[in-house]
Amino acid sequence: MEKTAAPGEPGNQAPAGGETAQTLDRGLRLLHLVADASAGLTVTEAAHRLGIGRAAVYRLVGALTGHGMLRRGGDGRLRLGVGVLHLARRAQPLLAEGALPALRRLAEQTGATAHLTVVEGGEGVALAVVEPSWTSFHVAYRPGTRHPLERGAAGRAVLAGRAGHAAPVSTAGELQTGAYGVAAPVLGVPGLEASVGVISLAPLPVDTVGPQVTTAARTIAAALS
Repeated sequence: MEKTAAPGEPGNQAPAGGETAQTLDRGLRLLHLVADASAGLTVTEAAHRLGIGRAAVYRLVGALTGHGMLRRGGDGRLRLGVGVLHLARRAQPLLAEGALPALRRLAEQTGATAHLTVVEGGEGVALAVVEPSWTSFHVAYRPGTRHPLERGAAGRAVLAGRAGHAAPVSTAGELQTGAYGVAAPVLGVPGLEASVGVISLAPLPVDTVGPQVTTAARTIAAALS
């Protein structure tokens, strides 16, 4: 005769691993959906896009809100919380460290100030900057400098990357009079929108510098993937 396991005994417990993994997957998908929605998402919209019920979304929202990853605005729409920014800031030194070898090589090759620019809060932010060692004059560009994505080679390269274009972008005097820039998007790194570029006080030959910048962007993408 088979023995039936009593409540609480191992034989009566349903495996929880699959359910836990599914909940984690849904929570991460919800974060990505909210991140991609500039105006935020309602619970109903989130439920429709995830293909689950509103009650399940409310449970996810409760957990993620408790950790500061999501917040509900006065209009009831879901938006990213400050917890995501804290995680991003902690990850930034790792991103900068991974990019520095390629940036140093690019700065020495071009004789121009090389930089990795990432998207934060809808703006471009210089995360890592390397100045060439052998030039008498070069642009001083501080890490943490912010600018609109619609101005400057770095931001325009990010926008081009969103459209799937990897070709280098060049600009003149958009962020600073007398400064020239060439940048290319960093593609293929999940969760990262960024570009690699150089800034110079003299015009940059795109036919020469463009491929060097593009190579650096690909090298950094490989290092961060």
